[in-house]
Amino acid sequence: MNAMTQDNLRSAFGGESQAHMRYRIWAEKAQKDGFPTVGRLFMATSDAEQVHATLHFKALKDIHGGFPVLSGGEFGLGTTSENLAGGIAGEMHEVTQMYPAYISVAEMQGEKAAVQAMRYAVAAEQVHADCYQVAKDFVDSGKDLEANVIEMCPICGFITLTGEEDTCPICQAKKSVFVAY
Repeated sequence: MNAMTQDNLRSAFGGESQAHMRYRIWAEKAQKDGFPTVGRLFMATSDAEQVHATLHFKALKDIHGGFPVLSGGEFGLGTTSENLAGGIAGEMHEVTQMYPAYISVAEMQGEKAAVQAMRYAVAAEQVHADCYQVAKDFVDSGKDLEANVIEMCPICGFITLTGEEDTCPICQAKKSVFVAY
């Protein structure tokens, strides 16, 4: 695998791993703040970030050894509204900046596994940002997120707040594999 794509995948792995843990911490905070459904959304998104990290790790399957990993991440434990805003900012950075650049490099270098892993991630990250915005609108009006269903596709990290999909709109996985929160 080309060195630049390796570096980008390691960076993406680091960022997704940090998001996984950050969202678990923010889920606990949402629960304590009286927003249990927002907490469930943070947990679903945390697990989706783990899916992305796993895809990146597997794309690096033939690369062994220790490497420094540079990745960005949102920090701070604020109110649930502030944490949702941080989630939106992080997800949109990945959608508009990070993954488009990483995908371009991987495509140019012919790294198909890396391209696939990152395409799944960028599509799911947009959905995560959208879900966080819906949740933030509820929280900012003093209410918990109204979502009877929160499900996550374990193949690509897509999240639904309605459960209306028969298949995942990103990877086409059957709804039967979705994980409920």
